[in-house]
Amino acid sequence: MTARFFERHNDKLRCTLCPHNCSIAEGKSGLCGVRANAAGRLELPFYGAISALATDPIEKKPLYHFFPGSQILSVGFLGCPLRCPFCQNYRISQATTARTQSMTPAEVVRAAERSAAIGVAYTYNEPIIHIEFVLETARLAREAGLQNVLVTSGQINSEPATELFAAMDAANIDLKGFNERFYRRELGGSLKSVKQSISIAAGLCHVEVTTLVIPGKNDSPDEIDSIAAFIAGISAEIPYHLSAYYPAYQYVTEATSPRVIASLVKVARRHLRFVYSGNTGASNDTNCPACGRLLLQRNGYHTRMVGLHGSKCSGCGAALPFCGVPST
Repeated sequence: MTARFFERHNDKLRCTLCPHNCSIAEGKSGLCGVRANAAGRLELPFYGAISALATDPIEKKPLYHFFPGSQILSVGFLGCPLRCPFCQNYRISQATTARTQSMTPAEVVRAAERSAAIGVAYTYNEPIIHIEFVLETARLAREAGLQNVLVTSGQINSEPATELFAAMDAANIDLKGFNERFYRRELGGSLKSVKQSISIAAGLCHVEVTTLVIPGKNDSPDEIDSIAAFIAGISAEIPYHLSAYYPAYQYVTEATSPRVIASLVKVARRHLRFVYSGNTGASNDTNCPACGRLLLQRNGYHTRMVGLHGSKCSGCGAALPFCGVPST
């Protein structure tokens, strides 16, 4: 399978999918490990190689304002353009040798239909580097009346980003910090790219943003305040998730304190109307910002609708940023 988003550069191929813009020699792969120069063409040796397939609560993505209480078929691949030393899915994101099963886009869609899920979530590793498979699956899923969800680091150039997010119904984008040096040195990525992706996605689909809060790296009130202000500059109604870090992969730093998360939630709420904690066990109910009425009651990944009538508060009638909530 030949890739899209590349150009010839002297005797190499330049991949134009993500901000690395890898210049790839014959017989070599880009930094992500899944886009390779073979006989002068950018090939996809792992097209359809599925590393994980499971039905998850939509809240696990996390998406709190998109079809709350529903189930979605989650599909994962191999590889990643980042090198996050705290990655919880490093066995598939930092390797191309994990066990996989071969599936076509049509087979993924049929699996979603059989599972009675609302659609397909492209997740677990970084789905952007499998954009060709994702776009074809998304097209078939949309034709079948299913929803498409992207869980991503947002490391993608503007042209493919516009096409990809237009094919999605919702996205959760990881904004891992607000320091270009942290992105470049610790993660091997680009803060500018993810900020651009959030801006593009917000104009094309439902968007929620997540920050994994890591002690000593991105947990200062000033940094979270800057992130929340940036998101609010796009829309103060974008839901924002602040998740507690736990030791994983190469990081052995002590887990983030729930008290730190709770304090940072208060900081983010200076700018944003809907801010949630993650990985702490704290309450994540949603209340109407206009009248205070309880809208959604959450217990772990179980969600109970209490005060929503479609996308409006059943108490005061305020319009709210929800998708997929029945009006009856």
